[in-house]
Amino acid sequence: MKKILVANRGEIALRVMKTIRKMGIKTVAVYSEADRNSPHVKFADEAVLLGKAPSSESYLVMDKVIAAAKQTGAEGIHPGYGFLSENAVFAELVATNGITFIGPLPHAIRVMGNKLAAKEAVKAYDIPMVPGIDTAITDKDVAKRIATEIGFPILIKAAAGGGGKGMRVVDNLDELPEQMDRAIGEATAAFGDGSVFIEKYVGSPRHIEIQILADTHGNTVHLFERECSVQRRHQKVVEEAPSCVLTPETRSAMGAAAVRVAKACDYVGAGTVEFLLNEDNNFYFLEMNTRLQVEHPVTEFITGLDLVEQQIKIARGETLAFTQADLTITGHALEVRVYAEDPLDDFMPSIGTLSTYKIPKGEGIRVDDGFEEGMVVPMFYDPMIAKLITYGETREEAIRLMIAAINNYKVEGVATTLSFGKFVCEHEAFTSGSFDTHFVKNHYNLEERKATSAAEEAIAALVGLQLYLNQKNLLKVPEVVSTTWKNKRS
Repeated sequence: MKKILVANRGEIALRVMKTIRKMGIKTVAVYSEADRNSPHVKFADEAVLLGKAPSSESYLVMDKVIAAAKQTGAEGIHPGYGFLSENAVFAELVATNGITFIGPLPHAIRVMGNKLAAKEAVKAYDIPMVPGIDTAITDKDVAKRIATEIGFPILIKAAAGGGGKGMRVVDNLDELPEQMDRAIGEATAAFGDGSVFIEKYVGSPRHIEIQILADTHGNTVHLFERECSVQRRHQKVVEEAPSCVLTPETRSAMGAAAVRVAKACDYVGAGTVEFLLNEDNNFYFLEMNTRLQVEHPVTEFITGLDLVEQQIKIARGETLAFTQADLTITGHALEVRVYAEDPLDDFMPSIGTLSTYKIPKGEGIRVDDGFEEGMVVPMFYDPMIAKLITYGETREEAIRLMIAAINNYKVEGVATTLSFGKFVCEHEAFTSGSFDTHFVKNHYNLEERKATSAAEEAIAALVGLQLYLNQKNLLKVPEVVSTTWKNKRS
C-alpha cells in the first residue's frame, strides 16, 4: 500500500497517521464541517470533506468514505476505533470495492460483535465463562426462573452492545421485571437490538484485557494484559499495563485463553479479549473488541511494538516477525483519558473553547491528542480530548510521573477529567493495587471532592490577593527612555 485513508477523526486519526507516515506511506484524512481545521486534517497529505458535523451525515456514511478512498486512490482504509471500526457491513463494502480493510474479516466482526454469538463461538475452546444463559430472552417469567437457578445478584446485558448501555444489576426477584424492561429499552435505543441475556453478577471484579495479534498465516500471539478496572458508568478512564495483581501463571493462562478466543473466529489483525477477574483470581470471558483499543499505548510501551504498524503489516499479508517466546514485559505504563467532562458534576460533558491548552512533555511522557489551543470541543462526538500516557521502570515511577504530567497539563475553557486522574493516582487504594471496577463508587465521593475543590480555590485566591498587595506596596519607579525623535510640523 502506498496510500491509506484513515476513516476517523481527532486523536486516533492523528495517531494512526503518524505511524503511516513513519512507514513511508501517504495519508488521506476525512473530516466533517466541524473538523475542517482539526490537526488530523492539517497533518494528512490529502483531505476530503464528508459532510455536515453530525456523524450520521459524515463519518458514519459508508458510501462517502468509500468514495473518498476511490477519489484519492487510497489502497487501504484504517478505521481507528468507534464509528465504522466494528461494522461488518463496512468491512465487506471496503473489500468489495477492491480496497484493503486494515482490520479483521467481516465474519469475526459479526461474531464477536454480538455477545451471545461470541459465547457460542468460544464454547468449544475451553474458555471460562460467567455462569448464565447463552440465548436471548424477553419473557419475564423465564427470566425469573433462570435468575433463581443462577442465584442473585444477576446481571442483565444487551447482546449487541457495550459501554454499559443495556446493562442492569438485579439484586432480587421483585426488581427483575422493571430492570429487564429498562435494559431492553436502552439496548433498543442504543443498538437497534433489544436482545438481552442473563448471567451471574461478579460482585467485585477487576477488568483485565489481553491484547492479541494474528496474521493471515495462522500465527497468533498475545501481548500480555491491561488493567482497566477504574471506570465511570462502565467506561474506562484509567488503564495500565501490566496488571499489578496477576501472577505469571494467571497471566499465561489468560493469554492462552485469549489466543483460543481469537482462533475461534479465525481472527486476523489486532484485537482485544476482555475478562473479568474475581477475588479468587478466577477469570471469565467477557467479550472481544475487534479493533484497536483506546488504551493500546500502554501495551506499546511495555512491549516496544507499534500496534498500528503491526496492523498495517498484517493487512499487507506479512507474517508476524516474532513468536510468543520473543515477547517480554519491560517496565510499566499508565494511561489517563482526558475527557471534556466535569468530574464535579457527575462526569457530565463540558463543551467550550480551549482558551488554554498546553501539554506536558518529557522523557516517559506521551500525549495522543487531536486538539490545539483555541479550538472548540464540539458537541457532536465523543468528549475525549486526549490520552496522557506515562512510562517508568516500575509502577511507582509511572504513577509519580503521571501526577507530575497532570500538574503540567494546562487546560482552560472546559472542565476535564485530569483532576480525577490525579485523584486516582494519589489514592491509597490505587497505589496499593487494592481496587476493582467499583473504585469510583467506593472512593470518589462527589460532595467531598466539591468541598476539597472549593477549599483549594479559596487558598489560591488568598495567595493571589497577598501577592497583589505585596506588589502594590512596592515603590514603582518609571523607566527613563531616551529618544532622538522629535515631533515636526510640515
